[in-house]
Amino acid sequence: MIYKEFYLEDVCPRLPDVGTKTKATLYVPSLSPEIDLNRRFPCVVIYPGGGYGMTSDREAEPLALRFLGQGIAALIIRYAVSPVRFPTQLLQTSAAVAWMREHAEEYAINPNNITVMGFSAGGHAAASTGILWKEDCIKDILGYEKGENRPDGMILCYPVITSGEKAHRGSFVNLLGEFTCPELLEKVSLEKQVDDTTPPAFLWHTFDDGAVPVENSLYLACALREHKVPCELHIYPHGVHGLSLADLTSANPDAVNLLNPDVTGWIDLCIRWVKNLA
Repeated sequence: MIYKEFYLEDVCPRLPDVGTKTKATLYVPSLSPEIDLNRRFPCVVIYPGGGYGMTSDREAEPLALRFLGQGIAALIIRYAVSPVRFPTQLLQTSAAVAWMREHAEEYAINPNNITVMGFSAGGHAAASTGILWKEDCIKDILGYEKGENRPDGMILCYPVITSGEKAHRGSFVNLLGEFTCPELLEKVSLEKQVDDTTPPAFLWHTFDDGAVPVENSLYLACALREHKVPCELHIYPHGVHGLSLADLTSANPDAVNLLNPDVTGWIDLCIRWVKNLA
């Protein structure tokens, strides 16, 4: 296995200085002459959740290790959180995709199978990366003009999507500030920004999620359908918000509400989806 820790600002110097650095952790399976030296691995760029107020450990390394065991590389990005505001997070998440694609040959990555993955507010960060990849601020600040920052797919786990009636308000307060203009609030309501260049998506949610309503995933799935963007959507009947893998690899044994055997199968479905992308 290749393991590498670094800061995005050190490898992407055009990222704005916000007073803190963006930690990145890369996990890549090793090539072996006993298997196939010509293998090229899919890569999932992971954005943990935390309401744009923190980034959760439960939605970081446990996922990377699960992917690693299935021959999929993973890059965890600890993007900026409050009081840092939008579009800093979008610049960081976009830079991570572009950096991974730029270094695909070095790490035996398939440059046509780089997927973003996010949980809750991290799902909003991941979906923003896939949907808003053409934004002028990305071109103007980072200089990406050829789609090098566009992911090939999006994995969105109980994601924050809408800033409308079914919004998770705390995430948008942390992302934009207490008071923001309606135009900006509309911009980050991602179901309204989908177009024909949006990459395919894998979504899952629980029907009775009490923090981020299931409508967030439903709204996005409908928007993707309208633009004929492929989407796989799984809705589980029961489960609290923030399940991650829903087993002991991502939860404290005492947190029984985070152990949900009826939901654990989502990761196997996701791994199959990633491998079929390219």
